[in-house]
Amino acid sequence: MNFTQDLNLQTDKVLLRPFQPSDLEALQTIVIDEDIWRYMATKVASDTELGYWVYNAVKDREKQQRYTFMIVDKATGNLAGSTAYGNISIVDKRLEIGWTWLGKPYRGTGLNRHCKFLLLHYAFDVLGYERVELKTDVLNLRSRQAMRKIGATEEGVLRSHMQMHDGRRRDTIYYSILRHEWPSIRETIFLDLSTAKQV
Repeated sequence: MNFTQDLNLQTDKVLLRPFQPSDLEALQTIVIDEDIWRYMATKVASDTELGYWVYNAVKDREKQQRYTFMIVDKATGNLAGSTAYGNISIVDKRLEIGWTWLGKPYRGTGLNRHCKFLLLHYAFDVLGYERVELKTDVLNLRSRQAMRKIGATEEGVLRSHMQMHDGRRRDTIYYSILRHEWPSIRETIFLDLSTAKQV
């Protein structure tokens, strides 16, 4: 994983690209939404908290801990949300896809499926990684269903795993896809995208 490289991953529907300072204005119009942060450990409910989010995204890339992408809806050219690679272990050939959120107008539009395909394709087919992890709040039934729909295997629950912004202790459920599982998932669940991929 090369943190100094500006990755641009795209299908005909979505572009994933690194955060740019010019994104701040567009982020302000979609990010302050309670539904986005309900199951996240942190929240953005003000311009100040958005500033912290941006600071952490930039610093985590500099520290080679997390690579944050902006999700661009290619039909409109508008910023739709964000996703990231994180918890990267080069030695173990393992990373996590997460920190994903979409603004309200873009939920249920298929953008998230395109994002997951691009990130899985790059992790397995380009980086040659062996394992991709995904996790969510055990209470987030929508996210859990989405992970199962992309072929991820449920692995188990870590109890009292994370401190939430509202004081609750979160139980976190983990999912994964392994490298030997990816070809079958790519050619079945993502067949339509696999034949038209662009990286």
